[in-house]
Amino acid sequence: LDRVFPDKLSYRTWIGGDNYGMGVAAGTYIGKQLKDKGATNPVILEIQGIATLPLTQDRSKGFADALKTYGYSVTAKQDAAFTVESGTKVASNLLQAHKKIDAIWNHDDDQGIGVLAAIKEAGRSEFFMVGGAGSANAMRDIKADNSVLKATVTYSPSMASSAIKLARLIAQGKGMTDLVEQQVPQSITLASETITKDNAGKYLPLGFES
Repeated sequence: LDRVFPDKLSYRTWIGGDNYGMGVAAGTYIGKQLKDKGATNPVILEIQGIATLPLTQDRSKGFADALKTYGYSVTAKQDAAFTVESGTKVASNLLQAHKKIDAIWNHDDDQGIGVLAAIKEAGRSEFFMVGGAGSANAMRDIKADNSVLKATVTYSPSMASSAIKLARLIAQGKGMTDLVEQQVPQSITLASETITKDNAGKYLPLGFES
């Protein structure tokens, strides 16, 4: 589940999330929203988790690649160490440095609590924000539509449940119903899904509490 084992003999099936896909989903949502508004040279900020981690680098690459398809790029980025406190501090610094912002992607919904606190404290609302991971808190905020947070992109919060179901199928010698093959695949990468106010109610039962 999630972590990759170097020895393929040590496991039967791997299931996990798609960090690059998270970035693509966030970049696609932000790019489309700004393009629809006719934005040119928008100020797009990125608040990462821990910049040195491969997973963060994959997320950032996916984000940059997706934005590029709309003719946009990241104006500035800074990492916030996946904590609420750092989220507040980093967001405050970025808000002070940029008097006009069009969009923010925050990689992690937990540190996003701090980011949103800094935005509220600064009284800024001229931009929209996209979160990451899929916390229930973020989904509730998105559904309420009463802050700058308008969407989040998942690193599947429900993958553990799917892992249990796959293990059960493997133990029973069964395959996956809609596939032609007789056995469960060896590797399954879950898509990063985009949650907005239109579908937040459907995803809320799957969100993780934080």
